[in-house]
Amino acid sequence: MSQVPAELKYAKSHEWARLLPDGRVEIGITDHAQQALGDLVFVEVPETGRVLEAGAACAVVESVKAASDVYAPIAGTVVEGNAELAATPELINQDCYGRGWLIRVQPASPAALDALLSPEAYAAVLASAEA
Repeated sequence: MSQVPAELKYAKSHEWARLLPDGRVEIGITDHAQQALGDLVFVEVPETGRVLEAGAACAVVESVKAASDVYAPIAGTVVEGNAELAATPELINQDCYGRGWLIRVQPASPAALDALLSPEAYAAVLASAEA
């Protein structure tokens, strides 16, 4: 069973979002996603300053099995990419909700997170996929 931390918001495409104290939003892939991909060997995050549209591909994670797009759960401007992932992409496998975050975004709208799934709703998405 995948971990679904209660303090995060989720996208059906298996990304998570965390509101930071300064109003920025930290984004990564969920435990379910990293388990499905397997051992990650490469991560490409967008450059600082890139403007993201909600639902658009914004990063790439590559495992020994496949390369997969990561989709922006909210619209906004990239203010930071996780530089540690270039040398150690396996951080996502080890700590997807902590040190394995992908990007930090200045949201286009303060209410952007309201459109995402609650932990309970995301858990229901996972349960229906496993059924």
